[in-house]
Amino acid sequence: MKLREILTGVPEVKLNAIPSPIDISAADLAPFNTTDSRNIFAGNLAATRAQAMSVPAISRARSIICSTIASLPMEQRIKSTGERVEAPRVINQPDPRVPGSAVWAWISEDILFYGYGYLQQTDSYAEDGRCRAGQRIAPTRVSIVTNAEGTEITGYRVDGMTVPNFGNGSLKVFYGLDEGLLNRAGRTILSAVELEKAALLYAKEPVPMMVLKSNGTALPADRVTKLLDAWRVARSTRATAFLNADVELTSLGFDPEKLQLNSARQYIALECARAVGIPAYFLGADVNTLTYTNAVSERKSLIDFSLRNIMTSIEERLSQSDFVASNTVIRFNFDDFLRGSALERAQIYEILNRIGVMSVDEIRQDEDLIR
Repeated sequence: MKLREILTGVPEVKLNAIPSPIDISAADLAPFNTTDSRNIFAGNLAATRAQAMSVPAISRARSIICSTIASLPMEQRIKSTGERVEAPRVINQPDPRVPGSAVWAWISEDILFYGYGYLQQTDSYAEDGRCRAGQRIAPTRVSIVTNAEGTEITGYRVDGMTVPNFGNGSLKVFYGLDEGLLNRAGRTILSAVELEKAALLYAKEPVPMMVLKSNGTALPADRVTKLLDAWRVARSTRATAFLNADVELTSLGFDPEKLQLNSARQYIALECARAVGIPAYFLGADVNTLTYTNAVSERKSLIDFSLRNIMTSIEERLSQSDFVASNTVIRFNFDDFLRGSALERAQIYEILNRIGVMSVDEIRQDEDLIR
């Protein structure tokens, strides 16, 4: 271990790529997609991550989607037979310094928010140069280098520093299936942020804006300040006010009920659910009550409508030749996530055992009953 690693606790990224017999040089250099939904409306309406996470509906959606993906184990299978083989550690724990779930939660968020996720290779196997370990790099730290026409990506920079195109120090790019939530739904996110600001304003000042008007002589500035301070202190202790004939109270603006602030926030929460692509009832944005039928299938709906696009991006990227052998693929395992109740499993096992598909020992193994 080198002195830098001892002092910082961070492994050194070796930028000298190990020669590799497999073709990995073109794995992350691709045509540059110039399609940008921010130009649909006039001006740049892309939101930031901080703005998106300040909206409760989006924060909740991010937590459900990314945490669920991060909790699912991945396995390596042989393409021709479907047989499971032991996956290299980089698949379920890319960075040896942190739990794998933390890495995949953040990469899933990057794909969801930005349309891209980046894993920087920090170590490789000596025999073939495949990725052995990596660290997540935030998309905001990455910039691209293109050809003269701006149609092909020719390289990447991290924090302004050029990184290799393959080998240690290179970026493994996880391409999303769209331009990212912050770009395509920036207007919706910014509208939600403004509604949250309005809610905060009315939480601080729960009544319409008030004006105290003097009906007598003009008061000096110090008297006006004292009057307003006295009014504020009095309103914090009692709701009833008394005014003499020299002062008149006038209200300006509307209260939250007249502004329909609650209805607007409910509507924008529903729009956020649509933008993220998650069933609204997961965010409490759907006023319809769940029935028993769709309650038991909600996890399947979550996979189909919210997780599948991000998981496909991760699976297909990890199945490329710079991670695993070309005759194998990486797939998420849903067995535990879609596991039914004990009664349902018992009924299925009884049928499978009766028709000779599963033995008693195989059932016991599936239920972790073999010690």
